[in-house]
Amino acid sequence: MNSPLALVRDAVTDAHDGASVAETFDGLEQLVGVNLARLRAERQLSLDALARASGVSRAMLAQIESGRSVPSIKVLCKVAAALKVSVAAFLRRHALQGFEHLPADRATRVVSSNGRYSARPLYPEGEAATAEFHELRIAPLHTEAGVRRAPGTTVNLVVSEGTLEVSVHDQRQLLATGDAILFDADQPHSLRNPGDTEARAFRVTVNAETPPRWDVPAAAADDPARQRPSPV
Repeated sequence: MNSPLALVRDAVTDAHDGASVAETFDGLEQLVGVNLARLRAERQLSLDALARASGVSRAMLAQIESGRSVPSIKVLCKVAAALKVSVAAFLRRHALQGFEHLPADRATRVVSSNGRYSARPLYPEGEAATAEFHELRIAPLHTEAGVRRAPGTTVNLVVSEGTLEVSVHDQRQLLATGDAILFDADQPHSLRNPGDTEARAFRVTVNAETPPRWDVPAAAADDPARQRPSPV
């Protein structure tokens, strides 16, 4: 019996030019298999031992590890419980144990404006992320223009030290230590430190959803009766 994920793959492949979709799912099979084999080896469990602990057959576990089968969510839940990890651990290319230590002394800090502004990522880089987390440092009396992002992107910023003036279009908001602000990042915006000491802040950028959750067909644009969003 095919797994639900395999059925989704077959349906999508039949409906579209399936080359890129198949490659994506093949990559998923390999990722799950590699993570399962690594987690099992770290716990010094044989396939037979893991099969007994999880209730999943040895043959199925072997197929998953070799990338020949994509397990159902139910099977992944059983194996995850036996290994004492989250189901997400099978899908990660980082934070494989459920956490990832990011030492401050090895952090990469992006510096601009002749050293008067810097941003340190507080999340693993190198992969697409739905949200980005940064520590910001702004020198006294410095203004840093923000980068306009795609429509739907939002920024949530909190000041941890000093004061900051946030400008969005022609509106300005002064933030004291501990104050927070949320704004749409597709607008012109900037950060200004009006004080005589360095200001620090933490910024969470939530990227726009891609693809959009809702799509209005072009043909419906001129038909009021059809102007209703349909799920993708």
